[in-house]
Amino acid sequence: WVEGAHAADLPVGDPLLHLKARHLAQALGRPDPEPSGGWLARFGARRDLPFKKPPAEKGDAEQPTAEHWAGAVLPGLLRTYAPSEIYACGETGVLFPAGSPGKGESAGERLTLLLCANADGSEKVPLRAVGEHPRPHCLWGVNLGQMPWSYRAGSDAGVTAPLFAEWLREFNEGMQRQGKSVLLLLAKHETHPYLQLSNVRMVFVPPATALVQPLDRGIAGDLKGHYRRRLLRRLPAEHGTGQPTLLDALHTLAQAWGDVRPGLIASCFRAAGFSPDAGTEAPAPNSLGREQPEHQELMDEELECDGADGDEGTAEDEDAGEPAAVQPCPSEQEVWGCLATLRRYLECRATSPDLFQAFYELEDAMHVVSAS
Repeated sequence: WVEGAHAADLPVGDPLLHLKARHLAQALGRPDPEPSGGWLARFGARRDLPFKKPPAEKGDAEQPTAEHWAGAVLPGLLRTYAPSEIYACGETGVLFPAGSPGKGESAGERLTLLLCANADGSEKVPLRAVGEHPRPHCLWGVNLGQMPWSYRAGSDAGVTAPLFAEWLREFNEGMQRQGKSVLLLLAKHETHPYLQLSNVRMVFVPPATALVQPLDRGIAGDLKGHYRRRLLRRLPAEHGTGQPTLLDALHTLAQAWGDVRPGLIASCFRAAGFSPDAGTEAPAPNSLGREQPEHQELMDEELECDGADGDEGTAEDEDAGEPAAVQPCPSEQEVWGCLATLRRYLECRATSPDLFQAFYELEDAMHVVSAS
């Protein structure tokens, strides 16, 4: 464990070693007494381990520059992996609209999203959303293991070290099932623990403004743009059914993540220098991809301008002799109600997250028909 931490250039001090020793002893069924300073010194001497001081205590001469890492270390790492085996992960925050919150929800609640994708855009790992509440009322009865997203509760709706470690293990299991050994690039942060994993090699990117991660090059902004567009399209269509819940927001985010094009992801990796064929600039993000703090006001304006009563949809009797069993054309409100019922059925009974992709496509098709 110590060698792995050193390989990742992580500081390993006395408190962390004592804590790890206790955990290993408990896992082995040997609850030894509290490790002493002498034990630590003997352990280091036997293994010839030079314990690193924290970065704050290091001199500037000992710190590898970001330019050296980007120009010498990173290219060597990238050459040993195919683009489909190079992943980057990071976090971003979103809000879902203020309205009448249900139990375990607050108006305008913030969510932290954990995003991860590979360098050629061929795989976008399902979203992990972190909110404030352990089990919101709207998630009761939902088969959470079969959703195209996952939800966890964290302090102040933020990703904590235990939550990130859980996600890392699940990501590693996913790579095991695919038979892939991959490189995972991520920012060095106190909530990002280093783990020795069988199929994932973790590499921490030095903090520097010159090294902008792919997710910050436009991927996260594009996701947020699609998310806002879908929310604005969804709200007028559902007048009378209340404001979106956390569950609605999670489905909308999954759809928005699916809208992010593989080509844009690959361009952002190249622009960040995180791809073997780096150098191509990322496309300029469109207006939907830019950060817009005023997005809540934009939603309100759209709602005020939309007078959206659904079509009455009552069929006229063109032929007096037409059988009475002919059903009238349903109104838009009835159609959206049926879609909500179908989605709820899938939330409770789905056997695979893939079923939701078909549902999302059906929902998009209904939006097109409604707008025509």
